[in-house]
Amino acid sequence: MDLGLKKRIALVHGAGGGLGGAVARALAAEGATVIACDVNPDSVQQTCEAIEQAGGKAIAQVWDLADIDSFTQWHEALVSTVGPVDILFNNTGGPPPSLIQNIDRSVWEHHFSAMVLSVVTMTDLVLGHMKTQGWGRIITSASSGVVIPIPNLGLSNALRSTLVGWSKTLSREVGEHGVTSNVIIPGRIATQRIVALDEAKAGRESRSYESVVQESVGTIPLKRYGKPEEYGAVATFLASQQASYLTGSVIRVDGGLIPNV
Repeated sequence: MDLGLKKRIALVHGAGGGLGGAVARALAAEGATVIACDVNPDSVQQTCEAIEQAGGKAIAQVWDLADIDSFTQWHEALVSTVGPVDILFNNTGGPPPSLIQNIDRSVWEHHFSAMVLSVVTMTDLVLGHMKTQGWGRIITSASSGVVIPIPNLGLSNALRSTLVGWSKTLSREVGEHGVTSNVIIPGRIATQRIVALDEAKAGRESRSYESVVQESVGTIPLKRYGKPEEYGAVATFLASQQASYLTGSVIRVDGGLIPNV
C-alpha cells in the first residue's frame, strides 16, 4: 500500500529515542524526508544514519524543546533550507516519577513549558503552511496515563492529559483546511523509558527488575511489551493519505493493556 508520503516533509521530535526514532524510520521508509530532532546529538545522528543506510532521507537537528524562545528561528531556518513541514510528530520526554502532591511550583512550570507549551508553540509555527496547502498532519504522542492515571507518574498524567484536550480542540479548528490532529498513546513499549520506570519500581519496592517486568507483562493481553516499530507503523498510518478522515481521535498502541472501552 502506498501511503502517499513521498516528497512529504516530516518533523519528528525525540527522534533519538525509542518511540521517536521508530516513527522517524517508518516515515522515511515511506518516502518522506525526515527532520529528526533531539536534544542528544549522538542518538539523533544514529537515527539518521539508520535511515540513510536503508535508503531514506533524514536531516539531524539538535533541538532542546525547553528552549521555546528559539523555536521561531529554528523553524525559519528549516523552511529556508529544507522546506515547510507537512507532518509534525510531537514527542516530548517524560518527567521524573512522582506523586501529584507537594510538587514545587517551579517544577510544574518547567515541565509544563517543556511538555505542553513546546508542543503548542511548534504546532502553531507549522500550521500556516498546512492550512494554505490544504493538507497536514499533527500527531502527538501521549501516555496511557491520560486514560487511566499511572501511580507515581503524577506530573505525566496531568500534563499529557492537557495535550489530549488541546489536540481535540485543534482538530475541530483546522479540519476544514484538510489538517488532521490526533493523539497516539503508547502502552508498555520496549524503550529505555520503560526500562527506567521498571528499574525505579524495582528499587522502590525492593524487588528484582525481572519480577517487575514479569508482573507488568502479565497485565497485557498480548503477554509482551510492544516493539517500537509497531508504534512507528501506527503513527505513520496516521500521517498517511489513507488516514485523511481520521481526526480528533486518541489511538491506543498498548497490546490491550488499558482495560476500559
